[in-house]
Amino acid sequence: MTKLSSRVTRLQPSATLAMSQKSAELRAQGIDVINLSVGEPDFDTPEHIRLAAQKAIDDGQTRYTPVPGIPALRKAIVQKLKNENGLDYTPEQIIVSNGAKQSVCNTLLALCDEGDEVIVPAPYWVSYPQMALMAGATPIVVEAGIEQGFKISPEQLEATITPRTRVLILCTPSNPTGAVYSASELEALAAVLRHHEQVVVIADEIYEHINYTGHHASLAACEGMKERTVVVNGVSKAYAMTGWRIGFIAAPLDIAKATQKLQGQYTSNPCSVSQYAALAAYEGDQACVETMRQAFARRKDLIVALAREIPGFEVNEPEGAFYIFPKCSALFGKTDGKRTIESSTDFALYLLEEAHVATVGGDAFGSPECFRMSYATSDESIREAMHRIRRAVEQLR
Repeated sequence: MTKLSSRVTRLQPSATLAMSQKSAELRAQGIDVINLSVGEPDFDTPEHIRLAAQKAIDDGQTRYTPVPGIPALRKAIVQKLKNENGLDYTPEQIIVSNGAKQSVCNTLLALCDEGDEVIVPAPYWVSYPQMALMAGATPIVVEAGIEQGFKISPEQLEATITPRTRVLILCTPSNPTGAVYSASELEALAAVLRHHEQVVVIADEIYEHINYTGHHASLAACEGMKERTVVVNGVSKAYAMTGWRIGFIAAPLDIAKATQKLQGQYTSNPCSVSQYAALAAYEGDQACVETMRQAFARRKDLIVALAREIPGFEVNEPEGAFYIFPKCSALFGKTDGKRTIESSTDFALYLLEEAHVATVGGDAFGSPECFRMSYATSDESIREAMHRIRRAVEQLR
């Protein structure tokens, strides 16, 4: 067998993609599976964005672009950050990548060396610890359970920082929990970080516009933090453009240049046509963003209400994104006579096989007592999925 690098062998496969693949395999067998595992809007990309992409093709915009993105898009992102977030950047501080996922990975690769530590609050998006490992760093997990709204406290942050801490990854609104840090909560974290100048924050704000609190707060807006914060965002969630693969960072100039150097060596520029589509997203009518947000808000209320009726679930109130992350540990040790639920991953597999509903166990998110459901699907599918889940749970003794 071929010897593989330790870089690859120590990585874990994505649990969310694995569950999506399992559900696809069952569907291929003719089984009606409701997929609540996937983290993408079920809406079509808005028409004006699609038309901009078609025009870009017709205009011959199909060649290499500058590695960090076309100038017009970088300028549009600068304007977006100023208008919506009150943050001032230059186009040189904006690096457009193949999705926000690459943006996060670029930043970790640019900042971390062997022996560095990356603080990852849990529950976390499945890829954060794996990306830290890929960069040679050690992920340091800080647990924040449902009892504290899935948000870390300033005291926890202070106790976790060491001289080896290089990066804090903070995702708000959160995948997988829907938790949203308020401006005052971010300021409390910033007060800690101001005493530890070696720590850079990766602020993953990809769910910025799917927010039910009325206002998105950015850590970069806190006093003294813009110079040490890399804002990550993109068009995937707000504009239903997951497949277009456009994300970006807004960063201090030295970090921006470092990530540009990296990207220039292993992917070069993002798709040219997708960049013109993203330009139309940022410069066009924003009504589509609010229309989708309102739909997600309605679905959130629906799935939370139905989940709270299921015995053994403890359900938080998400404030953003399109996930709920119920605590299901009360079901551990129970059985349907054929199998015993020992973990949230067991429970997710049970739901897939018994209820034909795809979810994701919380083990993959650093919270083994919970599991994730996405409500980026129709009201009808949510109702049917929750009916199936309740019926499956009631079979456990």
